[in-house]
Amino acid sequence: MKKAKAGTFKKVLSYMKRYIPVLVFSLVLSVITVALTLYFPILTGRAIDLIVGKGDVDFAAMKVILLKAAVVVVIAAFAQWLTNICNNRMTYNIVRDIRHDAFLNIEKMPLSYIDSHSHGDMVSRIIADVDTFSDGLLMGFTQLFTGIATIIGTLIFMLTIDVKISIVVVLITPLSLFVASFITKKTYSMFQLQTKTRGEQTALIDEVIGNQKVVQAFNHEDESLEQFDEINERLQKYSLRAIFFSSLTNPSTRVVNSIVYASVGVFGAVSAIAGGITVGQLSCFLSYANQYTKPFNEISGVITEFQNALACAARIFELIEENVEIPDEPDAIELKEADGRVNIEDVYFSYVPDRKLIEGFNLNVEPGQRVAIVGPTGCGKTTLINLLMRFYDVDSGAISVSGHDIRKITRESLRNNYGMVLQETWLKNGTIKENIVMGKPDATDDEIIAAAKASHAHSFIRRLPKGYDTVISEDGGNLSQGQKQLLCITRVMLCLPPMLILDEATSSIDTRTEIKIQNAFLKMMNGRTSFIVAHRLSTIREADIILVMKDGKIIEQGNHESLLKQNGFYANLYNSQFE
Repeated sequence: MKKAKAGTFKKVLSYMKRYIPVLVFSLVLSVITVALTLYFPILTGRAIDLIVGKGDVDFAAMKVILLKAAVVVVIAAFAQWLTNICNNRMTYNIVRDIRHDAFLNIEKMPLSYIDSHSHGDMVSRIIADVDTFSDGLLMGFTQLFTGIATIIGTLIFMLTIDVKISIVVVLITPLSLFVASFITKKTYSMFQLQTKTRGEQTALIDEVIGNQKVVQAFNHEDESLEQFDEINERLQKYSLRAIFFSSLTNPSTRVVNSIVYASVGVFGAVSAIAGGITVGQLSCFLSYANQYTKPFNEISGVITEFQNALACAARIFELIEENVEIPDEPDAIELKEADGRVNIEDVYFSYVPDRKLIEGFNLNVEPGQRVAIVGPTGCGKTTLINLLMRFYDVDSGAISVSGHDIRKITRESLRNNYGMVLQETWLKNGTIKENIVMGKPDATDDEIIAAAKASHAHSFIRRLPKGYDTVISEDGGNLSQGQKQLLCITRVMLCLPPMLILDEATSSIDTRTEIKIQNAFLKMMNGRTSFIVAHRLSTIREADIILVMKDGKIIEQGNHESLLKQNGFYANLYNSQFE
């Protein structure tokens, strides 16, 4: 536990190093604020000592002291204001850097991590956990430096007034530190459970909201609510425990601080009666005793809050330090314009080591050939697409494009040579035009409209309130599934790379539109190597090669007519759709 906390703290410090000048300036300002704040009680004590008795007050000297006090208060307030500006700038810059690194790492993570981890939990780490961390960090910057400077400063000032009373204060102080330390050790593990459970809750909410139609269609509302209540109850329990123990810190240290203040009052009064100090000095000493103990309350609160911040930071750094995708090799080539030749040689791959999927897969595709991939669900069709795009790397064997092993090609250039339309559509928050030009940002309006006409999307886009400038929300908003898919097809029509992957690309489109798009696809595929995954076998009759897959292997291969003549698995599959 201690090593984990120390490791997390070191990582936080590594982000702070970038802002050392701001940190130093903040420290200097804190010292100035504390020094002026501690000088004010001295002026107050001197003013009290000028009041000797009734009618015996040195108003001239009093006026000078009051002017000094006013100047001290103004300068201290200005220094405190600048300190807060520095602390805010430092905190939110650090938070910005951490969020940037976390999101950057997500962009570089292998697809296997994204597929196997809760998206809601990742969102919770980047948003909620970073916010909690920033609160703790800001409190630390704001109160920790000033508190430590106040403790040191008041101790020095007290020693200049009376050494004996100062020693009494110093001897009682460790009790306050012991109480604060004991409580904060108990809170860290509870804050860890709190942040972890909050991530679970965010993941469930994200999951249910994103699939509310399915939840309602299957009357799963009660089960979802039960699951939410169970997590919510755990979060309430962990949060209550964490807050309860952390809230003990302040009152506990206040008890100790009150003992310190009372001790100073008793010893100071005895010393004043004996003539050791003046009444003004006693007033000054009591003010210092109060200021000396106050930072212990604040620091104990900071430490408690920092436990929560460190627990959140640990989850964030887990995300930042998660292994990224294997980087491109130093000598990886840039594939400028693929000729469309694809060779797959003795490829083995599985998502889970003990569950075999693709074994001994071989395929040679010539430039411009149309390759259809069919087979039952789970046979490896989409997995093959993932390997071609290098979303996953093969376990053994090799995949080559234009004579180059794809592991020797940069991922960016490899993927630039593929145009991909998936069954699952993805549209971002933005205009229709912005969603279409993702693969070709410099496209002209004429090119965009031509691509939309080719995909038969132009007619429905034109009917939208602002046409191509209509803003759609995340995942397409109120567009139908078919309209979303037409936009994704338009996106590829605009780029027209040398190789195409169509994974159930027309699954959400009506039959009439599908026929038109099939004709558009035929034009688009002309001269381009194409991989077509399809369940509706009527859409792949024109393919040059049809691969029939089962259990990760090619069991039949040929064109439509030759496979029907074989009267095998493909023939049975085809006939079952048209009986």
